[in-house]
Amino acid sequence: MSIPKKKEVLGHRHRRGPCYSTDVQLVYDHDYRHLTTGILVPRGVYDYRDNASFITLGTSRETSAFVCDAIALAWHEDRAEHYPHTREILLTFDAGGANAARSLRFKEDLVALSRRLGLRLRVAHYPPYTSKWHPIEHRLFSQVERSLSGVILDSARTAREAIQRTRTQTGLTAKACLLDTVYELGRKCSETFHEIKHKFIRHDSVLGKWNYVVNANEFL
Repeated sequence: MSIPKKKEVLGHRHRRGPCYSTDVQLVYDHDYRHLTTGILVPRGVYDYRDNASFITLGTSRETSAFVCDAIALAWHEDRAEHYPHTREILLTFDAGGANAARSLRFKEDLVALSRRLGLRLRVAHYPPYTSKWHPIEHRLFSQVERSLSGVILDSARTAREAIQRTRTQTGLTAKACLLDTVYELGRKCSETFHEIKHKFIRHDSVLGKWNYVVNANEFL
């Protein structure tokens, strides 16, 4: 499962919630934009079976390329060793945003991701207005919010360390890493992809606009 969390602004800004500290934490009394030092774009990948997660903290923008890079990073850095004989990965997404179900730019990046991982990707989008029922929301990000509660996010490293402290009694673990790649907005789908997309993407017969298979390693 892969889904974004709301963007976090970095800087000495007040954040709601309790936070235990040995010293007084000084913050600005106004959240003016010029007082910020950066932005974090979290992207979570949650393994339902192992109750484990990997969160990529981007410092640029949320684009389809960033989504695919975050999935590849989670797979190579954490999940691949747990599934050595995998031939297909199931990915669930919201229907909008950088991973929109109707986005050809996202589908083209998924084809590149399939080729990069050497795996078949089965993709399922939650229909519009149903993302709140996505398990990653209440199993992972609700716990991540607790870990970030009251923490002054003065740097990306502080955010990463706070997220990695996420633990639950049911065994949830969270890993996090920073991704400093700068992503370009406004990228368009290539003209070539319009002509060849059917060779790599097969839509299901039921609700095909939200469910499809991507395989760049052989023609479908």
